[in-house]
Amino acid sequence: MKKHYSGTWDSVRTHEVPDWYEDCKFGIFIHWGLYSVPAYAPRTWELGEVPGDETWFCNNPYAEWYYNSVNVGQGPSYEHHKKVYGEDFAYENFADMWKAEKWDPDEWAELFKEAGAGYVVLVTKHHDGFCLFPSEYTDYNSVKRGPKRDITGELTRAVRNQGMRMGTYYSGIIDWRFANDPIYREEDNFDNACPTAAYADYAYMQSKELIDRYEPSVFWNDIGWPRQGVNALPGLLSHYYNTVEEGVVNDRFNGLYHDYTTKEYKYGESTRDEKWEMCRGMGLSFGYNAEEGDDKIISVPEFIRLLVETVSNNGNLLINIGPKADGTIPQEQVKRLKQIGKWLKVNGEGIYGTRCSKRENELREDVDLFYTRKEDDLFVFADVKEKLPQEIFIKGAKAPEGVIALDENVELTYRTEQEGVYLNILKNESGFRMAGVRIPGGE
Repeated sequence: MKKHYSGTWDSVRTHEVPDWYEDCKFGIFIHWGLYSVPAYAPRTWELGEVPGDETWFCNNPYAEWYYNSVNVGQGPSYEHHKKVYGEDFAYENFADMWKAEKWDPDEWAELFKEAGAGYVVLVTKHHDGFCLFPSEYTDYNSVKRGPKRDITGELTRAVRNQGMRMGTYYSGIIDWRFANDPIYREEDNFDNACPTAAYADYAYMQSKELIDRYEPSVFWNDIGWPRQGVNALPGLLSHYYNTVEEGVVNDRFNGLYHDYTTKEYKYGESTRDEKWEMCRGMGLSFGYNAEEGDDKIISVPEFIRLLVETVSNNGNLLINIGPKADGTIPQEQVKRLKQIGKWLKVNGEGIYGTRCSKRENELREDVDLFYTRKEDDLFVFADVKEKLPQEIFIKGAKAPEGVIALDENVELTYRTEQEGVYLNILKNESGFRMAGVRIPGGE
């Protein structure tokens, strides 16, 4: 019998993280909107490396924050905007410049499937207020302006046709069309942004539109929720769970509730005791930044390592792509998605459907070891830093049924001693630095 949620915090908090979210491990985040037209941000820091004050907000590396980065009236994005578009050029003009003329949602979905992703989360409204869906509450959307298409609807169909889950991101607490005072400090996100009850109602009703129209498997709220609308949150979340029985929400609801916690670059905390999600761009930005070419974004070995490290510590990786304004995904991003998909086709047994091992990861001078488990089977992922052959000692491990390389292009031997298992990786001709092995009954 389907569970019913009654619109109270006590009822909402009985919701449990569904198995699909625990199992899929890897998702695709998409930041695509008006900010993809200027496609500019300075390359400065990862979020969390510097304080959230004027240093960050006046030198913001997030291209999707272009509106505010110009609105602060100083810094690289402001100077860029004056030079390229003119000081009096309004951000809203980008709505008529964004055509998405080469966009093919089926092509995107096929790529995400090839990458090995289990779910996709699309930014349906970022802080600039432009919606990628038809809304009863504003004409500032992609059906009335710009592409003249229901981007959320078209992509939802394409993603589901590929057998993946579809999620929607919504900027809950910030909408610069309601309150556009410049944000200079992290506190301004809560103190200055969207202070009215009218906006709280707007955010509630648009969120309900997304839930009712698209039934997203993930409802991904950003930063926080309007304080004036907090009392309505249990009702909204109950409606969501009653509509999408296996839905999940993140932790960006003013600390009031979550199914899972989030970490963004170096900002936020994670624990092996609770489900969490790492989100980040391939470079320093989420939205497409023309300043970030192939040599400025995450390498394939770093990408694979990030996935393995995240999963081994009880997390999911939500990696972001930033499409160009015309709807094409930059080739440097496509290349990385295809490569991680190729790696997952061989090594996915030790990623999908796994849980944390009782063993903590080990970062050594010559090799870093990451552990996952599936029932009694132990999976070991070795990021070898030295030349092969390389012997790896796993203290206290047993190998009652042997050791099996996940990739047939990895050659290894092993021996079991009283103190543990010795793996000897002789060759790795897989093309990838990270090698995985399965030890049946080794957990």
